Amino acid sequence: MELKICHLYPEVLNLYGDRGNILCMKRRLETRGISCSVTDVGIGDDPDLTQFDLFFIGGGQDFEQEVLLGDLRGGKGSSIRSAVEDGKTFLCICGGYQMMGHYYQTHDGVKCEFLGAVDLYTVGGDRRMIDNYAFELGPESGGSVVVGFENHSGRTFLGEGIKPLGTVLKGCGNNGEDQTEGVRYRNLFGTYSHGPVLPKNPQFADHILKTALQHRYGSADLEPLDDSMEMQAHERVLKHYLHLSDSH
Repeated sequence: MELKICHLYPEVLNLYGDRGNILCMKRRLETRGISCSVTDVGIGDDPDLTQFDLFFIGGGQDFEQEVLLGDLRGGKGSSIRSAVEDGKTFLCICGGYQMMGHYYQTHDGVKCEFLGAVDLYTVGGDRRMIDNYAFELGPESGGSVVVGFENHSGRTFLGEGIKPLGTVLKGCGNNGEDQTEGVRYRNLFGTYSHGPVLPKNPQFADHILKTALQHRYGSADLEPLDDSMEMQAHERVLKHYLHLSDSH
């Protein structure tokens, strides 16, 4: 078995060590004897995206997102939308998550049209939502609790019938209003969690990998790994953060 991972726009979308998500997925696959190749696809590149099983898009600032618009309009955007609709697995972080929606409207009213791969949109707010946070994944995404770090002024709103990735336990999530965090559409996982998110949340990491393997092979059984240290760290952070938040 093998998985082919496409890292989209690594030269501009890599805030807060988000590349660590790829290193985590690659290690968890190879530890189980599953081959994994990673291909960086940047601005101006024109590969056949149908060859990949899993796509990763990291976070970036507003300016960096705008730099990508021309490249997306050049044909890559259509290929990405097709991959989403085909059920390919995507993990999209912060700016990469926003990019999958219809548009981002800045706080001063400038609208940047994005991919429209998922029915959602983002508007810039007048304050940053920045802190450690926690959310519970929906059952279709494994149902575990995720700990992460958010830092965004954009407020994302999902279209009717579009499911969030999870429910906020502490923090702001999509918009600080409706307790939603991220999006789950087909096999696309979008989240505001930087950090990177997957090394701190091995159950979430394995759910994403299993989703990609099932799409390629029809079924996938991942043998358990010794995640005792990761889960100790996860539970310590979760307990500390929830207690700290309750005391304020």
